[in-house]
Amino acid sequence: MGGTRMRIEMKSQLFNRREFVKRLGVSAATLPFLTGLPGLNASERPAGKQRLIIMFSPNGTIPSEFWPDQSGDDFKLKRITKPLEAFKNQLLVLRGIHNKVKGDGDRHMRGMSCLLTGTELLPGNIQGGSDTPAGWASGISIDQELKNFLQSREETRTRFGSLEFGVAVPNRADPWTRMCYAGANQPVAPIEDPGQMLAKLYGKTVDKNSLSSILDDVRDDLARVSKSLGAEDRARLEQHLTLVREMEDNLQRADEDAELSHPVPDIDPDVELVNDNTPKISRLQIDLLVNAMANDMTRIATLQFMRSVGQARMKWLGIEDGHHSLSHESDKNEGAVEKLIKINTWFAGELAYLTKKLADTPEPGAAGSMLDHTLVVWLNELGKGNTHTLTDIPFVLVGGKAHGIKSGRALKLEAASHNQLWLAIANAMGHEIDSFGTEKFCKGGALSLS
Repeated sequence: MGGTRMRIEMKSQLFNRREFVKRLGVSAATLPFLTGLPGLNASERPAGKQRLIIMFSPNGTIPSEFWPDQSGDDFKLKRITKPLEAFKNQLLVLRGIHNKVKGDGDRHMRGMSCLLTGTELLPGNIQGGSDTPAGWASGISIDQELKNFLQSREETRTRFGSLEFGVAVPNRADPWTRMCYAGANQPVAPIEDPGQMLAKLYGKTVDKNSLSSILDDVRDDLARVSKSLGAEDRARLEQHLTLVREMEDNLQRADEDAELSHPVPDIDPDVELVNDNTPKISRLQIDLLVNAMANDMTRIATLQFMRSVGQARMKWLGIEDGHHSLSHESDKNEGAVEKLIKINTWFAGELAYLTKKLADTPEPGAAGSMLDHTLVVWLNELGKGNTHTLTDIPFVLVGGKAHGIKSGRALKLEAASHNQLWLAIANAMGHEIDSFGTEKFCKGGALSLS
């Protein structure tokens, strides 16, 4: 009876909020998650949410400059993870997690398309390396699994369910470019254009010829809403509008400076020409991601940098070589190693930017910050690029206090499967499943993250 009563009360609260917004004549998509709407007193405000962000960077890492030498809470960050120093107490660095999926496809293909699915590739005719050809993944990815779970419940349902952000992901579709799957043989493409993502979130088309402002369209409505809110929500609304205006301005300046796309040269379709706007695009995508989550448009998101086997040339770091080619160089090539450290440190810096945005944003309707209620997982498709290892995949978890994650630690595990990690994260978000992906890789049960 208690559970039934709680569900009825929650539905009543949701109705009151929705009815209030509807009567104002304002689209809910234009408003942040406000805590003081009619029908909710302080004790009835919804508890903080549980969110998941998965951030991918490719081509393995430099283990000696990634993994801490110590285990437990007395650990020191190495050069690659040094940008995360300010958030050391919110980190859980996991070593000893393996992608145990075998079967068709080369290791880059299995590393990428089996990364979030934890299941084998389907038979296919896509040839990679010297291994057997393969097709798409044969199962759903963890982000889409959790999306479906949250969307099945009214109290956790959001407008989009999940959002897939890309940065410098080439305009091609194959197992090296896709990590998200709605199901077997159903890859989900990321959106790598911030203007396109803004249009998806707010229903606005943004281009260099006609940048129509979201704020101008809803100015009168927002003024009417403001009169109905308390001081806390008026301040939150103002912060939201400022962020949207800044994003529009940044998009306009970026569009005026140069094209935001990442063209693939006709002379060599396997080489990505990652242009000088890539760092700017990364920050815009991160800003949009945090804004969408602050507005409760989604609680699940992925942020994919480039692709497996990607030949990104990161000229803003002073690197002219292709990333994948560098990752194949011998460990004795000190110059290549230094460049790879610099590349991976840049990815860590983007994670630090995302983490700071979440940490600086108060959790709507609950104590703490958005970081406390968001678990960020940074991962790679390989452990080491020049040996194509699928063992010791780099996994760093950030935040997740509301998920029961015990942070501020470095753990060295005994050959755990990444299926067990996804199982643990699903359970931590209330999805009580017994296995994920290929069942045999869940033997031993979910990892303990508490």
